[in-house]
Amino acid sequence: MAYNHIDRAKILVEALPYIQKYSGKTIVVKYGGNAMISEDLRTAVMSDIILLRLVGINVVVVHGGGPEINEMLKKIGKESKFVDGLRYTDEETVDIVQQVLCGRVNKNLVATLNRMGGKAMGLCGMDAALFEAKVKDTKYGLVGEIVKVNPQVVQDCIDDGYIPVVSTVAQGMDAQTAYNINADTAAAKLATALKAEKLILLTDVRGLLRDPKDEETLIHIVHMSDVPMLKKTGVIQGGMIPKVECCVEAVRSGVKRSHILDGRIPHSILIEMLSDKGIGTMLL
Repeated sequence: MAYNHIDRAKILVEALPYIQKYSGKTIVVKYGGNAMISEDLRTAVMSDIILLRLVGINVVVVHGGGPEINEMLKKIGKESKFVDGLRYTDEETVDIVQQVLCGRVNKNLVATLNRMGGKAMGLCGMDAALFEAKVKDTKYGLVGEIVKVNPQVVQDCIDDGYIPVVSTVAQGMDAQTAYNINADTAAAKLATALKAEKLILLTDVRGLLRDPKDEETLIHIVHMSDVPMLKKTGVIQGGMIPKVECCVEAVRSGVKRSHILDGRIPHSILIEMLSDKGIGTMLL
């Protein structure tokens, strides 16, 4: 469908009240999945983030990097192993995780944002003890559970006009080691510590579906009181359970809204943030 100048103006006018509402507020975006792998989707996400920052909305990016970690482990002849959906992380693997997430993935994202006209700063969870963690469960190896967030270094970046880009490796508090941290969990904890307006989880599904096989059954709004029954009836199941739990924790801890968005849709962040439509599942 072709857009004329009036249509484009109407889109901008529709966005205006949302820009006014969120200007000066902070949102935390967990970035991962196909949105990281596809070059077109990556460009769309980065442009969304830069645009939001230019209109006065503070954006913090928290990223994973599972495919890149898998690729590096394969190169050294090490098989990826998962327990309950979490990567089993031994000492050799945590070194790879640290190198890949804090190094290549983080700096490539920062460089992309900077090349596209943004002003980004890369951080990892060990910088200024941003994420402090202890071992989650020995069956997962060196996978950590965040026990404390020290967000000042992120806030300083925001105050200086930067887009903080955070990789999810934490400083061990119960051992002299780095810990691998689930990116959804880290994003939720950081959103809470920053008193963020929104937490946005980019995923590879439309959002929460009543029927996982039918994307037309998207649930647009979920209230906290709805969650126990949705779990009991199996609507929230599998990999969606930890994502919803992260969103619930964030909202109960002071974040105004949490969103599960389809990162496969170009500009899904802008559509959700600056339009009347909204395209994912919002938890409040």
